[in-house]
Formats: sequence, C-alpha cells, structure tokens
Amino acid sequence: MTKGKWENQTNGKIESLGDSAIVIRFGTKIEYEVHRKVQAVVDYLQHNSFQGFIECIPAYTSVTILYNPLQVWNSATNKERQTKTPSKIVRSIVEDFLMNVREEKRAKHRVVEIPVCYGGECGPDLDYVAKVNHLSKDEVISLHSTTEYLVYMLGFSPGFPFLGGMAEELATPRRHSPRTSIPAGSVGIAGGQTGIYPISTPGGWRLIGQTPLQLFLPENEPPSLLAAGDIVKFYSISYDEFMEYKGGGL
Repeated sequence: MTKGKWENQTNGKIESLGDSAIVIRFGTKIEYEVHRKVQAVVDYLQHNSFQGFIECIPAYTSVTILYNPLQVWNSATNKERQTKTPSKIVRSIVEDFLMNVREEKRAKHRVVEIPVCYGGECGPDLDYVAKVNHLSKDEVISLHSTTEYLVYMLGFSPGFPFLGGMAEELATPRRHSPRTSIPAGSVGIAGGQTGIYPISTPGGWRLIGQTPLQLFLPENEPPSLLAAGDIVKFYSISYDEFMEYKGGGL
C-alpha cells in the first residue's frame, strides 16, 4: 500500500477483515493522542460516508469500518471492477480519505455526570480495593470521584464504557472467579481501568459502587447514554439518594 501523508503522521495501518469490513490500526498504546486519531476518522466518516458504508466502530487504538460489498461493487466504475474486488475498492477509498482527515480538536467534549453509591451492597469490593492499595474507603471514593474520565470506546456488552484516566493508586486485579450476575449500573475496576456495567451480565471486575442511571435503553436512539469521546464525572451519593433515584424521585 502506498502511504499517504496523513498515514505517515499517524502510523495507521489498513487491514481487511473478511469481505465486508476493514480496520485502521494506530499502534498499540492506549493514550489520548491515539484516541484523537481514532475519533478524527469517526468524525470524518459521519460527514463523508461512501456508497455501501454501514457504520464505523471505534476502539482503543483502531477503527473498524463495516460496509456492504454489493453496494460498493454496484457504485464502482467499470475500470475499478476490472481490477479490484469490493475490499480493494474500499481500501482505496480509505487510503484517499486518510490523506484528507485531520485531527481537529473538538470544540467541547460532552460531559456526563454520573451519580454513584459507593460501598455496601452497591459496591461489595470497595473494602478489597482499599485494602489492596493501602487506602481507606474514603480515599478510594475520593480518588475515583474527583477524576475526569475519557470514554475511549464502548464494548464487552451493549453500552459498556471503557474509561481512561483512572488514578494509578486504584489499580486492582480482576476477580479470579467472575460473578455469574452483576447488577446493571455497577461501577467496577479491573487492572488500571474503570467502567460501568449497563446491563446485568456476568463479569470479573471489582465492584466499588452502583449508579441508578440507565446506561443502555435499546428503544432509545442512540441506545447508549455514553459515546466514545465523552467525558465522565462521577459523584458520590448516599444509599437513600440511590434508592430515590431508582424510584424516580430525583
């Protein structure tokens, strides 16, 4: 593949994923600068999609582009059909737009404030996280709730946000044996990551709290409360406030 100017700047690599998807990889480091490159591609495709484009899926260090190969083929020129498959046509489209994409700073990240009831039955692993890291429970809560988190991507389960920016002092290993069911809204820590379970599902993250907010509603458009590029701020609430939220009183 001929490297374009933008690709040289970002070290992006293009790979085919079967006959209906292509992935652009920007290395292996999970960091903000890589996220900006990922988000730049997503933003570009939202306004400059091509015939046959279905959607793009951002991840920590890559963007996967899904397309309909039949629509791509039907929209191709006769010359393209003579020398290229739908996959190669899409690859050429991606190579071309990568030369035009620029990492524009967004005017403003969307900030989403999320209430969390820490500890107790809402956060059964809070004591463990505090003990492993030689902190008090209040220190864990303070560190977790005074940080701004960047949503790098959604994955694992519908609407599950993988958040970057957690204090290193809170890093805690996953459970050796995952729980068979975790309540929706549970806030957890796994290694150096923190995230929120939008729906009830098995999982091995250490649970330190729970939010009464619903992060995933399939009937909504979009169905997820959060999106890649959002900023999340947690704030602590009492158990009584948590129950009042759940009941619709707040």
